[in-house]
Amino acid sequence: MTDFPILTMLVLVPAIGSVLVALVSKRHPDLVKVTALVTSVLTGGMSVWLLAGFATDDAGFQFTSQHEWIKAWGISWHLGIDGISLFLVVLTGVLFPLVIAGIDPHHDHKRYLSWMLLLEAGVMGSFISLDLFLFFVFFEIVLVPMYFLIGGWGYDNRIYAATKFFLFTMIGSAFMLVGIIATAVLAKADNGQITFDLIKIAENADFAASTGRWLFFAFAIAFAVKVPLFPLHTWLPDAHTQAPTGGSVILAGVLLKMGTYGLLRFGVYLFPEAAVWSRPLFLTLAVIGIIWGAIAATMQTDLKRLVAYSSVAHLGFIVLGTFALTSSAITGGVMQMVNHGISTGALFILVGMIYERRHTREISKLKGLQKVAPVFAAAFTVVMLSSIGVPGLNGFVGEFMILIGSFATARWWVVVAASGVILAALYLLWAYQRVFHGEPDEDNKSFAELKWKEGMLLLPFIGLIVFCGLYPKPMLDRIQPSVDKLLTHVSENSDFKLPAPAEPVESHEGEG
Repeated sequence: MTDFPILTMLVLVPAIGSVLVALVSKRHPDLVKVTALVTSVLTGGMSVWLLAGFATDDAGFQFTSQHEWIKAWGISWHLGIDGISLFLVVLTGVLFPLVIAGIDPHHDHKRYLSWMLLLEAGVMGSFISLDLFLFFVFFEIVLVPMYFLIGGWGYDNRIYAATKFFLFTMIGSAFMLVGIIATAVLAKADNGQITFDLIKIAENADFAASTGRWLFFAFAIAFAVKVPLFPLHTWLPDAHTQAPTGGSVILAGVLLKMGTYGLLRFGVYLFPEAAVWSRPLFLTLAVIGIIWGAIAATMQTDLKRLVAYSSVAHLGFIVLGTFALTSSAITGGVMQMVNHGISTGALFILVGMIYERRHTREISKLKGLQKVAPVFAAAFTVVMLSSIGVPGLNGFVGEFMILIGSFATARWWVVVAASGVILAALYLLWAYQRVFHGEPDEDNKSFAELKWKEGMLLLPFIGLIVFCGLYPKPMLDRIQPSVDKLLTHVSENSDFKLPAPAEPVESHEGEG
């Protein structure tokens, strides 16, 4: 595996697949679907192969690949993964073939699948780039296919939602581009030459405190929009509600994680002093997002919009863990990035199935579905409980680690944020009660039971929900070493001191 450029192939394979799908004649629709599916399955297989070959005892970047691209500017094709990015890459690799195989776009399959594969290439590139300029290229590539997926295959107000998504993210990206160029230029004195290499800048550059803070916020604005962090979240409910089901699954599953991952990789790692200095701001915005997202979700009448607002709350927990700056909190945050992608992705699939059957997402028009489709209701229950964070399912592990790990350094923020767990139970259980309980009316009596193809699509999600909830150790073993290395870097380059481990309780058994 060390000689095979697997990370490069994770980008090239879906990119080439996107071109091949675009070149296939419309007279061969079956060949279009097969080409897209083979390409995405191959990419997913490589991501799983990557997971199998990942060394748990290595906290640094693995499978690195670096080649000069624009030598005069110090730009290189530099790729690598560590425990922080590993499972995001695997999630991306697994999620796309499931969406392509199991969700029908209803029209113009060729363009839809071509955009979907280009989107996969952009997301993969964003998670494995170790060059600032290269990361920016992939970060921007993602915007184009997502804009066309929402605008071309979404619902009634899709053009407005797609435009709002594009403008919000583009404005944030403009700040990041300025920050990237300024970072490379200002770091030239410490590196001896201009470079956009993430590792060289993070390890060698010594920015003045005020300079580092300005640069940090140039990056942080772009990532805060992408998360999205309160109050920059208003594009998300519209984008989720109007996007096709496949677009919503990918948006929730991996696109939003480009923001939380970016804050950790290109915020905390690059500018540790600025990240420590700005902790109170980001902790406060995270907690506001948790409470605001939960309250807004409770008030929704559209089931899909309710799930969209729940993402604002869940991602607030991840940001809380990131800026708590403890090993448990950040490790839990990275796990929750993956867990949220699994659980919320499955919720959007189920809501999409409800819309296919009833052509409405209005909660008031859905009632008694449990009586006519008990298997469907059971699947919805498992996914819903995972999103609430019930012990034994994946949502609990990350959320618990965030709260317990953040308590040492962000106590009062955690006290407030913990109410978000209660609110999550409120809006999801209340929605479930209204949609699935009671006597079905005439329109809902014909609601179809879960089909075998739909069950096969949901099975991997439910399997991961249960497995990660009962046995999270494989994830923890790979994530935590990289997190600990990051925190050591923060401690060495700022005045932040890691909290001391708790003293073991002495036993006095047998004393008189």
